[in-house]
Amino acid sequence: MEETRPSPAAAQRPVLRPGRGRRPAAQVRAAVLTATAHLLFEEGLPGVTFERAAASAGVSKMTLYKWWPSTGALAMEAYSHAVEQTLAFEDTGDLAADLRAQLRSFVHLLTDERSGPVIAALVGAAQSDAVLAAAFAERYTRPRRRLAVERLAAARRCGQLRGDVDLEVLVDQLWGACYHRLLLPDQPLDTAFADALVANLLRGAAP
Repeated sequence: MEETRPSPAAAQRPVLRPGRGRRPAAQVRAAVLTATAHLLFEEGLPGVTFERAAASAGVSKMTLYKWWPSTGALAMEAYSHAVEQTLAFEDTGDLAADLRAQLRSFVHLLTDERSGPVIAALVGAAQSDAVLAAAFAERYTRPRRRLAVERLAAARRCGQLRGDVDLEVLVDQLWGACYHRLLLPDQPLDTAFADALVANLLRGAAP
């Protein structure tokens, strides 16, 4: 479930060149997502509007309305487009080490000065935007949860976790705690916290 930080080039404003004929749909969509990512990382979620994204990408607002049901859904896809994500959860046989590596990577993403505020804004906006919430789950949380559960299931089959442990709850205890400190920053969110989460959890979940 490795995470990489936003690629600076991916979020730069697209350079639009005049040309004859209609641009291919894939090219237009990519231009819109790049323009939206630029707005998202430079100005935050409030800076993303259909009008501004369309103007920056050189397309009509109607094109955006056809592809995205809300600005939240557009912002979510733009974020996914800009952040070059490699979804993998390494299985070295050492469950504690693998969990520490994953959580440290996640903490780095959440505390990055570009990606952290964007994730926090998307999580907050999803509470009142059902379309964004669905997009966030489909593109972001569910794929990562699935990989984490699969890695924990492998550990359980090897006897590294008790058979009665609820793997979904373990995921919530680890990654949910990081989200909690992101959204309610009264305690530090750092790699020491990630390591402590793993150590505390495995002492209670180990055979």
